[in-house]
Amino acid sequence: MNKLSSYTIKEIHRAYNDKFLTPTNFIDQCIERAKKTSGFNAFITLTEDLARQQSVVSEKRFKSNSKIHRLDGISVGIKDNFCTKGISTTCASNMLKNFVPTYNATIYSKLLDAGACVMGKTNLDEFAMGSGTVDSMYGPSKNPWCLDKNWRIAGGSSGGSAVAVSSGACVVAIGSDTGGSTRNPAALCGIVGFKPTYGVVSRYGLIPLVNSMDVPGILARKVEDIAATLNCIAGPDHLDSTTIQQTFSPVCIRSDFDLAKIRIGIPKEYHCKGMNEEVLETWQFVIDLLERECIISTVSLPHTSVSIAVYSILNQCEVASNMSRYDGLEYGHRADTDYSTEELYASTRCEGFNNVVRSRIFAGNYFLLRQNYEKFFLKALKLRRLISDDFRYVFNGVNRVDLLLTPTTLSDAPLYNDFVSKANRDQCALQDYCTQPANMAGIPAISIPIKLSKNKLPLSLQLMGPALSEELLLNVAKKIEDFVNFPTLNIS
Repeated sequence: MNKLSSYTIKEIHRAYNDKFLTPTNFIDQCIERAKKTSGFNAFITLTEDLARQQSVVSEKRFKSNSKIHRLDGISVGIKDNFCTKGISTTCASNMLKNFVPTYNATIYSKLLDAGACVMGKTNLDEFAMGSGTVDSMYGPSKNPWCLDKNWRIAGGSSGGSAVAVSSGACVVAIGSDTGGSTRNPAALCGIVGFKPTYGVVSRYGLIPLVNSMDVPGILARKVEDIAATLNCIAGPDHLDSTTIQQTFSPVCIRSDFDLAKIRIGIPKEYHCKGMNEEVLETWQFVIDLLERECIISTVSLPHTSVSIAVYSILNQCEVASNMSRYDGLEYGHRADTDYSTEELYASTRCEGFNNVVRSRIFAGNYFLLRQNYEKFFLKALKLRRLISDDFRYVFNGVNRVDLLLTPTTLSDAPLYNDFVSKANRDQCALQDYCTQPANMAGIPAISIPIKLSKNKLPLSLQLMGPALSEELLLNVAKKIEDFVNFPTLNIS
């Protein structure tokens, strides 16, 4: 891979200022890389003309020595479930294959204001319902770390965003994270994946999966690029009532950050059945590293074992509600039928949704039936509160810790054929085991690549912190990143 693709935002800007590189030249290289690696299927829509136009504007700013924006001349990919005015937004579904929004998601507007050059819309599981990016109507995304005939999954549902960054097509990508959909593919593709506190980044214009858990996420090769991007997109939004209505204080990655007084908890419940031995060894490897620098202790999150079941029920209930808007009347796919309105609804939804989406709708409607509502939905809500209380206790209790360290996934990237041999729901239960509790509690979490497995595939770990602990989380993640010095993917 061209060395430029492993540069950080700060290094790219330095190259622009030193006239070693220009935004137009760099974006041309990113577009060339995206086309060369198109077999990985990272992008649904490549917006090369737009990216070039934006790079020209950025170049003028650098040449005139005017105020440089934080992401000026930086290539960015956006998951195809964020609305982008004038650019198709499909959610990788037949239901929205011809949908072109008339407005921008807030996060997209903020990226434009920051000078980003938008490379295109990235691939995902249909309506973000999956953990492999294998259920897209545009085909699966492939993990760039494995070029064998028997290829491996990229993780999901933001797999296209992870592949775009890992393969060098863009410096930063935006994903969405409902139960780990940013951290999971980042972990399997050997990059950093970050989910902020619920409400720190606006969800306006993000086509919803689970409103109470959806969070826009950031994927990049380095922690400092995560921080730089977060500072551009975070903050209150009058268009989204769920954003935190206080001014966001920009996070700062400090070179003199001291780990000595940081207390990191190791939740014993995350040592779970089915976890690969190499993941456990990687976990212990970083624990041993950190023990020399900070305070390590074992903690308990007693409701972890039921968390995945609770997440699954609440996910499907909100999916059933959110998917009801796709009726063939207002926008999106419409079946060609002249029968009754009921027949139009049924035909449109049958043609527009794949089996995974339909099965979640059916399950959600079952849980929400009058006779099942209290037994499933209300009980799941009560258990969700207990799961949140577990985190609140370890972060605020008598023997409190500052952060938690856990695996991100149970293994390295599975082979595609092995992954699709199991049902979507079963795979999500496995792949999201370590990640979805953070969404249930609304807390920030980050996945950091640590080392390569025997298969020469990335193994990653996750840090979780209390609500609004983004600066602490990112500084500790940067320290771990520096300790392990994970290699950048090299694609010839």
